[in-house]
Amino acid sequence: MKRRYFGTDGIRGQSNIFPMTPDLAMRVGIAVGTIFRRGAHRHRVVIGKDTRLSGYMLENAMVAGFTAAGIDAFILGPISTPAVAMLTRSLRADIGVMISASHNPFYDNGIKLFGPDGYKLSDEIEMEIEELIDRDITAQLAKAADIGRAKRIDGVHDRYIEHAKRTLPRDTTLKGLRVAIDCANGAAYRVAPAALWELGADVVTIGNEPDGLNINLECGSTHPDALQRKVHEVRADIGIALDGDADRVQIVDENGKIIDGDQLMAVIAESWAADGMLRGGGIVATVMSNLGLERFLSGQGLGLQRTKVGDRYVVEHMRQHDYNVGGEQSGHIVLSDFGTTGDGLVAALQVLACVKRSGKTVSEVCNRFEPVPQVLKNVRIQAGSPLEDAVVRQAIADAESELARNGRLLIRPSGTEPLIRVMAEGDDRAQVERIVDELVGVIGSVRNAA
Repeated sequence: MKRRYFGTDGIRGQSNIFPMTPDLAMRVGIAVGTIFRRGAHRHRVVIGKDTRLSGYMLENAMVAGFTAAGIDAFILGPISTPAVAMLTRSLRADIGVMISASHNPFYDNGIKLFGPDGYKLSDEIEMEIEELIDRDITAQLAKAADIGRAKRIDGVHDRYIEHAKRTLPRDTTLKGLRVAIDCANGAAYRVAPAALWELGADVVTIGNEPDGLNINLECGSTHPDALQRKVHEVRADIGIALDGDADRVQIVDENGKIIDGDQLMAVIAESWAADGMLRGGGIVATVMSNLGLERFLSGQGLGLQRTKVGDRYVVEHMRQHDYNVGGEQSGHIVLSDFGTTGDGLVAALQVLACVKRSGKTVSEVCNRFEPVPQVLKNVRIQAGSPLEDAVVRQAIADAESELARNGRLLIRPSGTEPLIRVMAEGDDRAQVERIVDELVGVIGSVRNAA
């Protein structure tokens, strides 16, 4: 059954345009509240948000919906997605809500939902929510005496800071390290610098003056140029760039070079394996992770399990097969010993601990392998799929055969746009570029002929 509201990461869209309207946000609150209103105890929801202007509007609408459904609403204010997931469990809530569009511009917003275990909801529950949203909501409202109460919760930032610090061994100190951090004018603009400072680091912060309109604006993990400049300016040992809701991270070394999620997963996996902490015999990543990572892990006697693109698929595989390290090249790093979703700050702390323990520079610690040349191009399509065409299938088979021994080919439809993504990687960059260009040409010619 086709979904109307939910995508791969909750409900998302442009603020004040369907589906990101206050009316729908209220309906989501009522629908979710109805589903999770089970048992005789008082039910509660925790609601966090990032720093977008539209967060005020959607927060109030969701509070109205949940309280109308008989759910007490605990309002957290601006706080990161991993903090919401953690507080959902810590406060024994029935449901957690994060109002955020992650790394998108301010004019977008979204609704992410977590179950009482802190994990994102299953596809089945999301479909149940969709069915309830479109029904007559009057039948789902609580009686007058059962309407929920709403209150703002103090101290949630301190709770999360202590949680993040406890992911490191008790005697860990970052004293002697100068850390530049870019908070993307987003949800972690208070907690991330505070946690680093309390651990002893000399902290230089940028992207910590949100005004409702500047979240992710030329800053954060998707625009690390500002952080690279700041690392050079203050001669920092490391730069940390978070995104708007702080569930992903990019690291910048002392030379201003960007370290992506594949390298970070390699660092953490190697360290945890040496300490006997790594479970599953390796890590979980997506089909987009570089072949160099796979080869590095193999050399360490570790495996790499690949999933579809999307952190929810990584987490699902980790839970099903008892892995405790996983993530995406983009910087979503999931460490299930400490949390249920990607956590940019916690991942950065693990890397900082490795740097501190080794006594080496970030560039030495975080360059665990040489990435294999990787080329990605998109082909815009109309209705239908050119991947079903016999000529395209033969071209793909020929390319796979050519790359079989020294590379990898990935052809996939985009989950968010009318695009076919063509990615190839291998030891010979010229070969990889030629193969991608040829496939793009074949797919494009079939599209145009159709």
